[in-house]
Formats: sequence, C-alpha cells, structure tokens
Amino acid sequence: MNRLTFALVLFCFSWLAGAGQSASPDTAVFLITCAPGNEIYSIYGHSALRVVIPSSGTDLVYNWGVFDFRTKNFAWKFARGRLNYMLGVYPYDLFLRDYMLERRSVISQRVNIEKEDLDKLMILLNNNLRPENIFYRYDFLYDNCATRIRDLFEKVYSSRLIYPPDERKSVPTFREKITEYQRYYPWLNTGIDFLLGLPVDRKAYFRDRMFLPEDLQKNLSKAVVSRNRLMIPLLGAPEVILEFDSHQIMPPALTSPFLVLSLVFVVILILSVKLNRSLLNYTDILIFSFFSLLSILMIFFSFFTDHEQTKWNLNLIWSNPIVPFCLASLVLNKNWSYLFRMVSWLSVIFIIIAIILPGRINMA
Repeated sequence: MNRLTFALVLFCFSWLAGAGQSASPDTAVFLITCAPGNEIYSIYGHSALRVVIPSSGTDLVYNWGVFDFRTKNFAWKFARGRLNYMLGVYPYDLFLRDYMLERRSVISQRVNIEKEDLDKLMILLNNNLRPENIFYRYDFLYDNCATRIRDLFEKVYSSRLIYPPDERKSVPTFREKITEYQRYYPWLNTGIDFLLGLPVDRKAYFRDRMFLPEDLQKNLSKAVVSRNRLMIPLLGAPEVILEFDSHQIMPPALTSPFLVLSLVFVVILILSVKLNRSLLNYTDILIFSFFSLLSILMIFFSFFTDHEQTKWNLNLIWSNPIVPFCLASLVLNKNWSYLFRMVSWLSVIFIIIAIILPGRINMA
C-alpha cells in the first residue's frame, strides 16, 4: 500500500539482499506498521518487515508494497487489476526517511522468534526474492503488503501460530472496514463505494481483517506461538519510531456528497419546471451524459477487469447499459420512450433494494 518512486533502484537492492541473507544468533526481526497518509495509495497505512543483523551491519526492510509508475501502460493495467507489485529490500534508514518526509507515524514491534523458526523465515524471505517470485499480482483484500506478512508467519509457525477468538460481537464486512479509512475522504469513498460489488460485503473475520496494516498490527499483537507447552506472544511491545499528528480529519458536513448531490437534484427539479422545452432537452442531454459515463465505468469494472471486488455490483441495476441508449435517443431526437421507462423501473427496483440493504449501498 506504499508507493516508492525509485522502484528500479529498489529492485537492485532486492537483488543484493537476495544474494543470501541468512540468520545469525544476533538476528532480530521487527514488524513495522506505518500510519495512513494523504495519497490514495497510502490512506490505508502500510506494513513491512525489518531484519537487523548487528554482527554484519545489516539493517534492511522487506517491503511488498513497491510498484513503478513508469511501468508501460501503468494506468490501464492498474484499472484492469493487472498491475504487478514487487518485493523491494533496502536500508531501514531510507525507508524511514520517506515517512519522515510524509509526516506519518511508524511503530515497530520485535518478533519473538527462535533460531529454528528464524531460519525458516529467512529461507522464505530469500525465496520471495527469486526472480520468479519477486513480482506478484496485487489484490487489495487478499494479497497485499499486510497479508504477505501474515502469510509468512503462518508458513513459519504452521499450527503453532494461534489466533484468539474474535472479540467483536458484530463482525464487520470488508466494505465497512474499508470505509473506516475512506470516510475521511467522502468523495473518494463515494466513488470507490460505487465501483465495489457484493464480494466486499462478505464478513471480515479476525484473520481476514489483517489485510489492513493497522489491523495486522493489532491482531498479530494478540496472536501467540505454542512453544514447549508455553504460549509466547508473537510480537513484543510496540515502540514508537516516528510520531506525527494524524492525517485523518473529517471534512465539513456541508461538503458531503449526499448533501451536494441532493442540492443538485433539487436544482434540476426546479429547472425542469422553469425551463422551456428546448432548454430542458439540453439539460437532459447533460444529465444523461453524466449517467452514461457512470454506466460505461460500471460495465467496464464489472465485466472487463480482473478486480474480483467490482463484480456483482448492485449499482449496475440503475447504472446499466440502457442508459447510453437513452442519451442517444435525446441527441438523435428519437422517441424511444420505452428505454426511459425501463430505466425508471430499474431505478425503482434499485431504491427498494437500497432500503432493504442499506449497508451495502452508498446513499449518495
């Protein structure tokens, strides 16, 4: 979830690190958790692993959140869900410098790990740096910088890694967890919520919630490792490395999408009464141009991308393939009234669904 602009340089660091880092008696491993930032790719926070070997002067960060803006057709690959992320390995002080510049807090926790398990972890890390493994297809919910770390620990400890029972009485959905971070950016939240489908309305249980870095830190802090009939905490106490004020500030209520769009709707209703027929037709063309754009976006993300999270989207009921044909009817001055009736009835159906399932549809 973190973006580093010098991806090619980091790639070189990855090769240097992959040349054969191995555990020694003084090796220490830390989980690094970074607070959310302001950019769209950083609002959910970030996770990384730090490996320190004092005897060899090694102090490296393993970061699964690296991508390169210079990738050919970057925007197109990103939109279609076909952008490869990579594991970058580079000095810890270089990693911290980015977060100091961005004024984002950083927490470190030492992993309580014995030599045998540490050897397994280093083998897995080096295996991740092999040419065939260094790149991976990013998935926001199931394969990202946080889940990669969770999965590493699960491979190292296997059944000896024990998660506690979920303490939450009401298990949140993936959509609700995402909204916890997006609510500080209401217009962004509305846009992303519009594109996300039913897959994000699944329950996010204790292990699932670790797709978010801060939840990874909280939940792994509760995990224990079975060792010689003892239950040892996986992580040590958190140590604040960098501390800054939070970037997450709620914007004024007057700028909320629901309020602004409601006002626009009222203005359109007034204009529909006041304007003459010819001017009203131009207004309708403008409105249906906007909804046609939404329809095209909905069709694209529902059927022509690899994003599983945008499939089975209920917004496709009202923002459907018929809408652009309604626009064509207005532009060509054709009397295709049956299309407008179909869109109207589908919109009514959508409103009923929105009332029945209020948590799954953004009311804006």
